[in-house]
Amino acid sequence: MGRLPCHWLVAIIFLFQLRACDEYKDLEDDRLYRPERPIPSGLVSLRLILTLAGLAGIAAIGLTLTITPILLVPLALVWVWLGLMTAEFFVSDWLKARPFLYLVSHMAIMALIDLYLTGAEWLPHGPFPPAGMWAFLALSTVNGCVLEIGRKTRAPASERAGVETYSSLLGSARSAQLWLAVCVLARLLLLTVGTMVGAPLTIGGLSFILLIAMAANVLKFARKPTPDGQKTIDNMAGIWVLACYVLAGFVPLLPEGLTA
Repeated sequence: MGRLPCHWLVAIIFLFQLRACDEYKDLEDDRLYRPERPIPSGLVSLRLILTLAGLAGIAAIGLTLTITPILLVPLALVWVWLGLMTAEFFVSDWLKARPFLYLVSHMAIMALIDLYLTGAEWLPHGPFPPAGMWAFLALSTVNGCVLEIGRKTRAPASERAGVETYSSLLGSARSAQLWLAVCVLARLLLLTVGTMVGAPLTIGGLSFILLIAMAANVLKFARKPTPDGQKTIDNMAGIWVLACYVLAGFVPLLPEGLTA
């Protein structure tokens, strides 16, 4: 099996393990406030999910070894951070009282996952990452925040008791505005990546068009927060993150005249 399918299979394993750890961490809250979910309702057992996550970890080690043994280092970093996240960094009450620090500390795992994924390409050739990798990893963390704030920005009619959201903390309009501000930060980092890969105009222009569309939806939602507007923000968060990876990963492969 070649390198490309191997490390992307590990990425899928990471996502499953993230979900499994969330199920473990949030079990008591789910029993109280979301009893209809599969694990609290008894449809699926938590033991089964955690066992599958452990077996998937063994598979991840095997897949990683087919690329290069040194890649076990970033693999271990992802798992160490995941363990710390699951334990709430051993300061659960303190961290939960600081929701934005909580957000950044948890979304930092996205940078570690991308360090693993990119490391599958550059680690076989040497121990040092390409210049500018810091900007891509910072973009990964910020885009994690884009996804998280986007999915937790809700219309008042969609709020549920016991479910923590940024809209319940800030209000629907301010939460949407915060989401847009984080998207602007993500675009600045994307422009930095675009400059480093030699495609600032193409990446900058396409991302600006998308950002304008996002801003228009935020203004509409801020004026009248509705479940449909909430869904649009959540969907656009995913579209934005996908667009970032497509622009950063594929635009540099285009002929030079198209990216100047």
